[in-house]
Amino acid sequence: MHPFSFATTAQIICEVGSARRLGALCQERGARSVLIVTDPGITKLGLLNEVLPGFAEAGVAAEVFDQVLADPPEAIVLSAVAQAKALGAELIVGFGGGSSMDVAKLVALLAHPECMQSLADIYGVGNAKGRRLPLIQVPTTAGTGSEVTQIAIITTGETSKMGVVSPLLLPDLALLDAELTLGLPPAITAATGIDAMVHAIEAYTSALKKNPLSDLLAREALRLLAANLDEAVHNGGNREARQAMLLGACLAGQAFANAPVAAVHALAYPLGGHFHIPHGLANALVLPHVLGFNAEAAAPLYAELAPLVLGERLRPGDALSLTEQFIGALADFSTRSGLPTRLRDAGVAENMLAQLAADAMLQQRLLVNNPREISEAQALAIYQAAY
Repeated sequence: MHPFSFATTAQIICEVGSARRLGALCQERGARSVLIVTDPGITKLGLLNEVLPGFAEAGVAAEVFDQVLADPPEAIVLSAVAQAKALGAELIVGFGGGSSMDVAKLVALLAHPECMQSLADIYGVGNAKGRRLPLIQVPTTAGTGSEVTQIAIITTGETSKMGVVSPLLLPDLALLDAELTLGLPPAITAATGIDAMVHAIEAYTSALKKNPLSDLLAREALRLLAANLDEAVHNGGNREARQAMLLGACLAGQAFANAPVAAVHALAYPLGGHFHIPHGLANALVLPHVLGFNAEAAAPLYAELAPLVLGERLRPGDALSLTEQFIGALADFSTRSGLPTRLRDAGVAENMLAQLAADAMLQQRLLVNNPREISEAQALAIYQAAY
């Protein structure tokens, strides 16, 4: 066994309806003023309507910052930090998808009264110093796993992104409540669910930091996600399926936070940067093609995961046969869910494929984890196959 370390969120509450207790949970942590970081869609859908009264009942002053955008730019982070400081926030809540939770992590760090660093100072691995405000994360999609990861991704230019990676970003509490996901449209449910599956798969095959704990979490995550995604997509009011999806995404987040993701994500990021394709869909578009490329090196591991996705439909065979079935079953999730399955159908211009491949090569932080080394020419070939 190789030496490894494992870090995750200190506490997880997995309970339908638990978000209504959010105010009391903040009060129990000694907070008298709380900033809730979210996006305009959450406000429009009224997802906070059942949550906010609990803050008044607990005697906690709560303000909402609801300006987070997908692929949040630096200005959004700085605006949220300014509101947190003006409020004198003693605790930060991230409430929403991965973007809101990522911004909340940075706000908790940068709005701490003793923080002497700027946002620019903390980009990269291990550059964040000092302390942060208490942080609670409440995901409203079953996908990113940001509630249990120590990374935040921010858009820094027209198409470029930067990450902040630090144990300081691990939240104190992740609260998983299926009631917050009941209104998710089928396409978002599908894309975020496939994103979570990718986290589990890439953690299980991560070249450098794969370990026994991440393996256990990745396998159980994939089992939960594969068993419940179709039901969550096609019968979105099923609380049991929705709660299973939230837990699966959380477990996958714990896995990839410790055994990092690889080429699927590396090739997905440029699709978001250039064409603003949502992250989960970007992963889904390249997933079968990256796994096919990796099969030469990773087929034994993919074969181990195949029964978790296919169940009784799995046909006996060697590792390559099981891998082919595994890849086909994952691609079928997109087809059944009505997601685009080709880059051209998602608005990607063919004359941009070479640029996408060049940009993917910049993601060496991720590519070093891939089970098979990948060149720029091979990345281009994958994009062409996905086109």
